[in-house]
Amino acid sequence: MKKNIFVFLILFFLFEFYGFSQTSKQDALVLYHNGKYRESVQVCEEELKENPNRVDSYVVMCWSLVKNKQYAEAEERALSGLEVSPYDLRLIEILGEAKYFLGKNTGAMEQFQKYVANAAESGARVGAAYYYMGEIFIRQARYQHADIAFSSAVKKEPMLDSWWIRLGYAREMAGNYYEAVNAYDEALRLNPSSIEASRGRDRVNAKLQ
Repeated sequence: MKKNIFVFLILFFLFEFYGFSQTSKQDALVLYHNGKYRESVQVCEEELKENPNRVDSYVVMCWSLVKNKQYAEAEERALSGLEVSPYDLRLIEILGEAKYFLGKNTGAMEQFQKYVANAAESGARVGAAYYYMGEIFIRQARYQHADIAFSSAVKKEPMLDSWWIRLGYAREMAGNYYEAVNAYDEALRLNPSSIEASRGRDRVNAKLQ
């Protein structure tokens, strides 16, 4: 009887220890999706200490750093990851985002163009890449180019009212007022309470009178 109890206790503690060791190592991607960006970065750091060539760890780390507004660190880490895997499109795209938020328009545009040129049509970040390209064109007052980029973005992800607003603004600034109204109308269809879209449409309608 005592022997059975002893065996049971050993098995119990082994199970508890094993279970703890499995759950104590958290999944960086799960942490990222749950908005725990700092924790995600920490897990990725640990993974890269164990294996410096683990590309997925670079990717998730950079995603988390950008979400946490640590853009310089994201740029640095993305460049390090690209030394390991020069053609990883996920790293190319997130490097573009880091450069965009750092105000490095030319460098960001190069990364986004490289991404959309090589990614599949169904690529997860194709719409976002076009969106950021549009924002860069807005910064450069190249409104016709911004129209093209934002049009590509909303074609990929048509349910984002904020992107339709930016398309409307690009068209408005380019003097394409009827097309601008159409974009603002679509934004309002998706989000009837959007003050920005409503104001944009009112501005353009006033110019058409």
